[in-house]
Amino acid sequence: MMDMPGNIIKIADYKYLIQKSSGMNVPGLIFADDTLIRKVIEDKAYEQVANVATLRGIQDYSMAMPDIHYGYGFPIGGVAAFDIKEGIISPGGIGYDINCGVRMIKTGIDASDLGREKIKELCRKFYNNIPAGVGRSGSLPVSAGELKEVLRKGARWAIERGYGDSGHLQDIEDEGFMEGADPEDLSDRALQRGKTQLGTLGAGNHFLEIQKISDIYDKETAEVFGIKKGMVTVMVHTGSRGLGYQVCDDYLKIMQKAIKKYNIEIKDRQLACAPFKSPEGQRYFRAMKCAANYAWANRQVITGKIIEILREVFSSDIKTGLVYDVCHNVGKVEEHNGKKLIVHRKGATRSFGPSRPELSGKDSSGKGSPRKDSSGKYSKTGQPVIVPGTMGTSSYVMKGTDNALEESFGSTCHGAGRVMSRRKAKSLVDGRELVKRLDSKGIILMARSLKTAAEEAPEAYKDVSGVVEVCHNAGLSSKVARARPLGVVKG
Repeated sequence: MMDMPGNIIKIADYKYLIQKSSGMNVPGLIFADDTLIRKVIEDKAYEQVANVATLRGIQDYSMAMPDIHYGYGFPIGGVAAFDIKEGIISPGGIGYDINCGVRMIKTGIDASDLGREKIKELCRKFYNNIPAGVGRSGSLPVSAGELKEVLRKGARWAIERGYGDSGHLQDIEDEGFMEGADPEDLSDRALQRGKTQLGTLGAGNHFLEIQKISDIYDKETAEVFGIKKGMVTVMVHTGSRGLGYQVCDDYLKIMQKAIKKYNIEIKDRQLACAPFKSPEGQRYFRAMKCAANYAWANRQVITGKIIEILREVFSSDIKTGLVYDVCHNVGKVEEHNGKKLIVHRKGATRSFGPSRPELSGKDSSGKGSPRKDSSGKYSKTGQPVIVPGTMGTSSYVMKGTDNALEESFGSTCHGAGRVMSRRKAKSLVDGRELVKRLDSKGIILMARSLKTAAEEAPEAYKDVSGVVEVCHNAGLSSKVARARPLGVVKG
């Protein structure tokens, strides 16, 4: 075991404590094993965990999931909850790609019926019909008025226009929209960027992947989720595109002024924030909700296109549905231990266990609510948690746990987590060689840019299986199934 900084101690299997010091209001807590903690220390991401712990109103711990790596202000893989009366909200704790998230679509197709040529055909049609790449525009431009409807209604807007069906909403976190979004809190630049990018993947680590369910770990839960061994699934990983980026960029400038106005001391200027209840904090929260809704609408439009292509290639009556859709970068007001908090999850996934009232269609008082996430079907299992891997490795379906509600404000990992910068990966990996390497494993890769593909090579990431095992063994989420890649489309 490598030497650790003196303020980091192992307090249990899979748990490392950063002891309070230098203005920290709470300790830091990193979920990792002895292998993964080395990367956290080499990356110095633990310093960001400690910095977040100094912020006003933070509760219990500044936390990091096992896929933690260095980010903007907050670490990617960071979780922090703040008292809504005394605490803050920080764009850096939510990220530039607001509601970057992942969705798994289930099909009635068995992988044994999907030969190599059929996988190629699907990849080609996805590649040609779902724009991917830096700045790529979509085939669904919207007017200024329509865009504001997208920002208010989220996934429901797309469903009303024929992209998927209303049954999908029960399998999307928060039914695919956040209430209280106000487009008037967005800049003209943000609105302009959003008008042409609905139905697009983007670039970077975003992808569309054809998969097969290769392993079932929890048969009873898998049946509730509607998945079985051999089933073909399609995974989509994308977010709010240029609109979300612009929202973050605009409000970071506003928050730089807010910290002076409200006399907020921060360890790093990238932690710029405002009191949650302040006018600046509430404006950002409403704008963030707009971006979150845009991301859900974006994934829903892509889902509609995927289903259309599947029916074209296979059969018009093919059975499709969602396993689930989860956010990675978002801030939400949630009640934990009887207290309302603004929970920041940046590169972390909500992992609510069966006892959580949102999964039973009831509010925290138990009296019922018009927001019936899942129509109660996850009230015995916990919500689905989707954990994507890399182009050459497996992805996982997990379930939320009540233990996560006690340990991590109902949060778990969001993926593998980088161990190599994009620049370094690009210098070490040849894009053409990567295509050949994946092909030798039976994985077809179609990428708009081979340089971008090289940046996202499997070796640029941690072992997703190791990350998942930590979350499973620490009780933050529980393994249900594994999916192996068959074909990948990237920007």
